[in-house]
Amino acid sequence: MRTIIALALTFGAASPALAASGPFFSMANTNFVVWLAFLLFVGILLLVKVPGMLGGQLDNRAAGIQSELDEARALREEAQTVLASYERKHKEVQEQADRIVAAARDDASAAAVQAKADLEVSIARRLAAAEDQITSAKDAAVKDVRDQAITIAIAAADQVIAKQMTATEANKLIDAAITDVDAKLH
Repeated sequence: MRTIIALALTFGAASPALAASGPFFSMANTNFVVWLAFLLFVGILLLVKVPGMLGGQLDNRAAGIQSELDEARALREEAQTVLASYERKHKEVQEQADRIVAAARDDASAAAVQAKADLEVSIARRLAAAEDQITSAKDAAVKDVRDQAITIAIAAADQVIAKQMTATEANKLIDAAITDVDAKLH
């Protein structure tokens, strides 16, 4: 309710005061006086060249905006160039990294193949050395067995011969052995 009363009083107080009365071209007519003041104000503005100044300021402002737009375009083009350069460098670095990884994989596989080949050679060498050791141990064992057999055979033959041989036969054998050794040495 208060709002309605406040609005009614506001519109009632703001209504025109019917001050304009009489002929229009008279100084007593307020409409004519306001009209003359307006024409005088517009004339002073034209005399001082305010529209030209406003136009110049607007032109200056438009030129400033245009230069800012041109600068923004130049910065955008420069940014696009820099971005393209960085993307190209990124691509090159990525390709180089891919090449390095591929080379490392190739090197690793080649090293694995070489290590496998070296291991096979080493195993073959160790097997050959082990076989040689087995063969030499076998030969040494055979030689030891032969030597033992010869020693036992000589001892047995010596006992048999000693039982069956007389002193003259022993002297004949000793003389024959000395002659045989003398013939072989000279």
